[in-house]
Amino acid sequence: MISDPEAVAALERADALHTALTHIVLEGGDLAAIAGAVGDALGCGVVFTSTDGRERAAHLDEAQRAALAEADMLDPSGRVRVERIDPEGSPVGQGEALVRRVVAAGVDLARLVAVRLDGRIHSSDVHALERAAIVAALLVTRVEAITAVENKYRGDFLRDVFLGRAGEDDDIAEHAQAFGWHLDRPVVVVVAVLDPDAIAALAPGPTERRAWQDRFANAWRQVAATVDESIASVAFSREVVTLVPIEPGASAAASQAAVDRIVQAVRGDRGGGRIAFSAGVSRVAHDLSELPEAFRQAQRSVEIGRRVHGGGSVTRFDQLGLHRLLALVPDGAELTAFASDVLGPLAERTPEAADLRETLQVLLDTNFNVAEAARAQFFHYNTMRYRVGKLQRLLGPVATDPHLRLDVAVALRALEIVG
Repeated sequence: MISDPEAVAALERADALHTALTHIVLEGGDLAAIAGAVGDALGCGVVFTSTDGRERAAHLDEAQRAALAEADMLDPSGRVRVERIDPEGSPVGQGEALVRRVVAAGVDLARLVAVRLDGRIHSSDVHALERAAIVAALLVTRVEAITAVENKYRGDFLRDVFLGRAGEDDDIAEHAQAFGWHLDRPVVVVVAVLDPDAIAALAPGPTERRAWQDRFANAWRQVAATVDESIASVAFSREVVTLVPIEPGASAAASQAAVDRIVQAVRGDRGGGRIAFSAGVSRVAHDLSELPEAFRQAQRSVEIGRRVHGGGSVTRFDQLGLHRLLALVPDGAELTAFASDVLGPLAERTPEAADLRETLQVLLDTNFNVAEAARAQFFHYNTMRYRVGKLQRLLGPVATDPHLRLDVAVALRALEIVG
């Protein structure tokens, strides 16, 4: 017979939770119902998150949220910093928080975080939380199977829109409304891709790579829905496409701010195993007929932006400048040949050539002002003069011939395109 009053109370709470979870399963409840049942039965705050901490359902009051924030367990975007919470318990004010993985068939699905502000979470309550995680895993698995089919259907439809084969505008708008989307309004198309270098550094297997892509797509959908539930956001094989609405007549700065808010929310503080990503942003598409071209603009922007600016960049089509024209050349070998013809040894993939190309670009940016270029590269004036002489021996009179200077400037941009 158990005589410890605290243990008896914990067992009663576990029994109440078991009954509540059984009803939830039988009645087809969701994560919010599980969070509420756990919180009510155990007398603690509960939040279910994605594996990287993005909230999916919660039973938290303002005091519990404030305590988590004060303990530095929430980032500014609201993401729960699950990576900072110990499974054995982490201090939160006068109480503690702990985390449990929600796993099914070896697949990491979500996180369950519990927080109590007036003391430690009893060991019997921990066991109850683990049972709740099992029930949540069953529910998440079922929901994700249904969602995967729905998302594929939505993705196929939006791809048809971009390919111009989805029918008349009225049919497209009506079909989109069935998904809860509003497409017939000014939007910018945002194409986001996980950075290949960041993925390669982690050397994932196919299953893990797919999980990352799914998590990335879910993050975009969830953030977009918090801004406007009628925003279309779908995942293609390697990219996530989101149509961000723009107020009619909005300035370029306002359009940029609308995209930046969503990008920053998806990026968060990059904790919880998040992977860096790049994004490309189209011009404003004012109606359905302009969406195919806007999609191509966003694709081109993210591709060129990643090559020119590296991973983690957000590149807008209107900012591409000369790169935009060079990207239209279908044969990358032609760009490489042009760069080699103009730059000669400077087009080689060697540290010395790269160093001289950097100096050449600074000289072009300063209109061959040797003193200004020397200051920009922290060189002595005479060192820069020597470099100018060496460049002119390799390239010709680039300092004085405007036509040659133009060719050299284009060749440098061509090298950025071909990588």
